[in-house]
Amino acid sequence: MTPDLAVLYEHPKWFEPLFAALVRHGIAFEAIRLSDHRFDPARREAPAPVVLSRVAMSSFLREREHGIFYAEALFDHWAGAGARVLNGAAVVAVDSSKARQLSLIARLGYAAPETRVVHRREDLLAAAGGMRWPLMVKANIGGSGAGIVRYADAAELARSIADGSVPESVDAVLLVQDYVPARGGVITRVETLGGKFLYAIEVETGGDSFDLCPADACLARPGRRAVTMRAVQPPPAIVEAAERIARAAGLDVGGVEYLVDDRDGLPRFYDINALSNFVAKPLDVLGWDPHDRLVDFLKDEIGRAR
Repeated sequence: MTPDLAVLYEHPKWFEPLFAALVRHGIAFEAIRLSDHRFDPARREAPAPVVLSRVAMSSFLREREHGIFYAEALFDHWAGAGARVLNGAAVVAVDSSKARQLSLIARLGYAAPETRVVHRREDLLAAAGGMRWPLMVKANIGGSGAGIVRYADAAELARSIADGSVPESVDAVLLVQDYVPARGGVITRVETLGGKFLYAIEVETGGDSFDLCPADACLARPGRRAVTMRAVQPPPAIVEAAERIARAAGLDVGGVEYLVDDRDGLPRFYDINALSNFVAKPLDVLGWDPHDRLVDFLKDEIGRAR
């Protein structure tokens, strides 16, 4: 019997709360592990009428032969077979490119950190010309703070280029970006569902620590610095901006992150993240469990797909 929902996932722990919520609500689903999956492009079949992507861009940290681009092809195949794929191939293409995200944000008229994009590390210094220091070099495909290094000046970056210690990206695209001092030492992640505001949390940046994942499995990682977070209600203009960005990116569920530049008080959006594994201890932080809202959303999608 074909289930109502298929969930393609990669991380072995992150989605246990989601699977528990699906069981709790009586949704017939199949959890499909990305790592050992294969498909025949000549066969027009999908595992369920509705498919939910839970593919992490940080998967390259856990498996050298990561499945990011494989998943993009697979979602396109399943959509061609008639499935409703939530956060499908077009979303993976945005989620896997910080450069595309920043172009989208700018196209909508919102401020972002000043950035230059290159595809050769030897071009980083030239790209940084005219920008103020300190700067960050970012991998185009990151996740959990990976592939981000702060440089105090041009000499430090030049040494890093020479000794090969600059970040690398699995797609060979790098960003040089203004190091924006976050007002209050916090960033804000606005979670959306169906293009609408779901909740927002503030997360302490911790200086040069860029791993700000707020989920249970992230917080429990051995040796990881404790992250402090709290629920907040952003100004209406920020909520509207996050919703517009989410809809423009095609997010069915996902987060939009911003910080307030302490130099000028301007909100700057810098990340679009299609993988919402939600905040740790949601009943303590939010007073309710967003997985229940996600399951309600999935029920509606399943009803429309029947």
